[in-house]
Amino acid sequence: MMNDFFQLLRRNRNYRYTWIGQVVSEIGDHFNNIAVFSLAMETTHSGLVVSGVMLSRAIPAVMAGPLAGVILDRFDRKRIMLASDLTRAVVALAFVFTVHQAKPSLLYGLSALLMFASPFFTSGRTSILPTITKRDELHTANSLTQTTQWMTLTVGTMVAGFSAATLGYKWAFVLNSLSFFGSALCIWQLRVPGSFRARRRHALTEEQVVRPWHEYKEGLRYMRSSPLILGIGLVGVGWATGGGAAQILFTLFGEQVFNRGPAGIGMVWSAAGVGLLVGGAAGHFLGNRISFRTYKRVISICYIVHGGAYVIFSQMGSFAWALFFIALSRAGVAVSSVLNVSQLLRRVPDEFRGRVFSTVESLVWSTMIGSMTAAGVASQYQSPRTIGFVAGILSSTTSIFWAWANWKGKLPEPQPLSIEPEEVEVHGEPTV
Repeated sequence: MMNDFFQLLRRNRNYRYTWIGQVVSEIGDHFNNIAVFSLAMETTHSGLVVSGVMLSRAIPAVMAGPLAGVILDRFDRKRIMLASDLTRAVVALAFVFTVHQAKPSLLYGLSALLMFASPFFTSGRTSILPTITKRDELHTANSLTQTTQWMTLTVGTMVAGFSAATLGYKWAFVLNSLSFFGSALCIWQLRVPGSFRARRRHALTEEQVVRPWHEYKEGLRYMRSSPLILGIGLVGVGWATGGGAAQILFTLFGEQVFNRGPAGIGMVWSAAGVGLLVGGAAGHFLGNRISFRTYKRVISICYIVHGGAYVIFSQMGSFAWALFFIALSRAGVAVSSVLNVSQLLRRVPDEFRGRVFSTVESLVWSTMIGSMTAAGVASQYQSPRTIGFVAGILSSTTSIFWAWANWKGKLPEPQPLSIEPEEVEVHGEPTV
């Protein structure tokens, strides 16, 4: 696996710059996350406020999703990603003013702005992977992108937790801002023949230009026409029924259940990151070795492991064993994520890719809103352990619905994408 990753980074200049930008910006993100959640708990001692911060991030992400999808499929994706990075750099720096602000309203407002700009970058980065890689590099690029995301979670949250405890919150926010500038510099280096605009089989109609909602609905119709694509989107929804609560519970378990402060929050997130790294490696190994039929069975197994391990995590009295089971839970999620995104990258036409990835992201975030709201309210009346037990059971239901759909033959393998000769582009970069 590591040799595949090294070869991709060595040979593909465009992907190398994308990867470096990802490492820099995502480590900075975790400095922001840990600092904001810890600051909220320190000033209010309320799980409901942590829930409010998460909601202030989730709701704007959902609202931005449809707009981001249409814009990414209509305009140059590289320029949109640059605009997202620069916007987030300014907003991230403004978090410095929250350190001496006792009320959480500023945390809510800045979190909302930060996350509204995020889907324009995250969906864009995924959408350009087939543009900057060759066909035989695509699965490796997806695996490395997701594994890197989880690696930065592991490293970034651990470092951020101890940094917030020792250096203070201001430095965390400054570093987050600088990380976005670093990411923008890397994205600026990307080069392909032509531009990063999506290839379209048909020109935009006047109605689509003036009324972009019709263009977004076209993307929804495409998803409904492909049961596998819709099913992958709904897998994320099933996970998010319990996964939203998990985002809040990590903070509550670190601070309240195990009484370890910011460092404890960082350790829980880092253990989750280790599990994701292991699962990402397993997903990469399986991706090019299993049949489509086996792939669908693996997805069901992944969510049984994920939900069951999360239930056990929620009941553990030992902090060390709790970290082990949260890692196991996240490993199940990671295998599913690598395999599912690789399917989307291979099956979704370029002209729909921005809308599909942003729609899936919006579906997940909208479900997480309900889950986070319920967990935040429940935290005022129930223990984190009880909430965690319920969250794990809910996430496991994904395996039941996916297995039923597969058993009923509702997830057939889509036909390969047909590309006309005049649409063929040269992807990737020569060896450098």
